[in-house]
Amino acid sequence: MFVHRHGSFFKSHILGCPTIISMDPEINRYILMNEAKGIVPGYPQSMLDILGKCNIAAVHGSTHNQMRGALLALLSPSMIRDHLLPRIDQFMRSHLSNWDGKVIDIQEKTKEMALLSSLNQIAGKESTSMSQQFMPEFFKLVLGTLSLPINLPGTNYHCRFQARKNIVNMLERLLEGRKGSGETQCDMLGVLMNGEENRYNLSDEEIIDQMITILYSGYETVSTTSMMAVKYLHDHPDVLQELRKEHLEIRERKRLEDPIEWNDFKAMPFTRAVIFETSRLAAIVNGVLRKTTQDMELNEFVIPKGWRIYVYTRETNYNPSLYPEPFTFNPWRWMDKSWESQNYCCIFGRGALGSVQGRNWE
Repeated sequence: MFVHRHGSFFKSHILGCPTIISMDPEINRYILMNEAKGIVPGYPQSMLDILGKCNIAAVHGSTHNQMRGALLALLSPSMIRDHLLPRIDQFMRSHLSNWDGKVIDIQEKTKEMALLSSLNQIAGKESTSMSQQFMPEFFKLVLGTLSLPINLPGTNYHCRFQARKNIVNMLERLLEGRKGSGETQCDMLGVLMNGEENRYNLSDEEIIDQMITILYSGYETVSTTSMMAVKYLHDHPDVLQELRKEHLEIRERKRLEDPIEWNDFKAMPFTRAVIFETSRLAAIVNGVLRKTTQDMELNEFVIPKGWRIYVYTRETNYNPSLYPEPFTFNPWRWMDKSWESQNYCCIFGRGALGSVQGRNWE
């Protein structure tokens, strides 16, 4: 309705702040590719307060570069190959082990899977003992990140802010326990704590905020995308058949107890295509918020300093000129890898972390 009335670039309000809504692919690409040039992340105060003042979306300049570098160290090819992939394989075998013969609530199970898997990657062997106490507090925190920042008893924000305090206390105990043991573990927390090795010396507060950010950013996206992948595969048996064929060919070369390895991971082009198509069609994240740090001209309009810009990327995913038959689930379109490098491909985001997610399939 707004597009028909105002076009693909118009003014609105989001959470009490004047906001420019951009659905124009060219303008969106310019904004996302020119961060730090008068444009910085502009997420709501409620989200920044709950995720922490040191999270990567709340800091700018050299501090942002330091946080980004520390997080990218967690996603290096060697880290994925030697540590993250084996942990995921082991976790998923355990998570799926008792599903046979049961009616499964996929929505609830994928939420549980996304959180527990991330917690396992961060906290390693300690994740099992802390998961039951951690999960309910985390679910409260997620529900409060987009609420109005009114810290009064009974409000969503107050309740979720208390959940953050409880989560921080748990993560502080985890950090202290690691320091007291003197043991260096090869999980995400171990990498963040070992500042000398990864060149980024983060304080305890910065480490905790990054852990919360990792858990938060991967929770809703992974759980909902996983659930939608199950739905699409159910609705498209030809896709499911092709996916099973690819996985069975890999499994035939291995014993039942053998884990998925790096070379197996790279030998899944159709699995990759299913993930890309699910991410495009489900479009879990509609867009990203940015904020101007100075008056700037965009699309022949002057946007005042301090205004937000909502880069709405979901519309691009359904553009028929970019994706023929855009509402059809067609993973085969991604078998041509040139599609991934097109200027408007935003299914993993266009920031540094989003780009790494795509490149690590190579």
